[in-house]
Amino acid sequence: MKILISGVCGFAGSHIARFLLESREGLTIVGVDSLARAGSETNRLELRRLGVSVIHGDVRVASDIEVLPAADWVIDAAAQPSVLAGRDGKTSARQVLEHNLLGTINLLEYCRGCNAGLILLSTSRVYSIPALAQLPLRVKSSAFQPDGAKPWPSGIGQGGVTEQFSTDAPISLYGATKLASERLAQEYMEGFQIPLWINRCGVLAGSGQFGTAEQGIFSFWIHAHRARRPLRYLGFGGKGFQVRDALHPRDLAAIVDFEIHSGKEGNLFNVSGGAANSMSLAKLTAWCDRRFGPHPSTMDGSERPYDVPWLILDSAKAITATGWKPQIGLEQILEEIAQHTEAHPDWLERCEA
Repeated sequence: MKILISGVCGFAGSHIARFLLESREGLTIVGVDSLARAGSETNRLELRRLGVSVIHGDVRVASDIEVLPAADWVIDAAAQPSVLAGRDGKTSARQVLEHNLLGTINLLEYCRGCNAGLILLSTSRVYSIPALAQLPLRVKSSAFQPDGAKPWPSGIGQGGVTEQFSTDAPISLYGATKLASERLAQEYMEGFQIPLWINRCGVLAGSGQFGTAEQGIFSFWIHAHRARRPLRYLGFGGKGFQVRDALHPRDLAAIVDFEIHSGKEGNLFNVSGGAANSMSLAKLTAWCDRRFGPHPSTMDGSERPYDVPWLILDSAKAITATGWKPQIGLEQILEEIAQHTEAHPDWLERCEA
């Protein structure tokens, strides 16, 4: 079987490539990457040692994709992944559209040309920001949680946000490009019989992630805490009660492996660490204080575009349909990142390069 991974030198793409090679025999993996992001070159060298053919190319450029060797499956792990992309002063709106939507279009055309299936890595940020902001929440143990004494909107339960939750705008330019990519991929599936799986991922977290405050928050926070960099609780009263869940990329890779080899029709899943792997920023700070020694975080109520107070994905649909479930717990993820910070004290500087 031949597999093409776009964004193969990124955090998700490189982990998926390694997992597949470790788990299966007879695989040939070709990766395409623009090598534009920090850390790409390091991952490229490691992947080449594992036998991955890494091709320098840009998913935004159709001619770069058209010349790639034919594959049986494409894993689309290439993206501009920051929720603030297009509004952060570092990227333009057009760049976000080209990376996350035009890139998907080019890969869909590639799949159509060689009869390949597609696994699209989407995001939890396709869910409506106003709907999430209006959730009835209470504070317990320094963290927001849904208030069970009040009515909940459709699409949310004890396990978190389901695939039926609202995707109404606004969802950020980033979220909008990923939701549009999902819709286009589904049209190609129906119109051209392209096998398709869509995975709406929670926050990916683990060692080696080039995290920033806009993405990879678990990695960024732990690295910044140990480096004694200024940390701020933004918005929602400035107390750090906002909650997200963490998913290790090897757990993501495990469901991708199932999807490639299952022989079943595709589906759309939430894929996340879930409630068991969730934590507020305040609790993450407390964890870092125990691990590295106390370091204060500034209470700052300043609002930031697209932030949400609570977002945990319910992966019950994926678990029921595939038997998959996350194997790497939150404590293990956090400790893995902590050990990485100790081995690479200059990591934040490399992230900013």
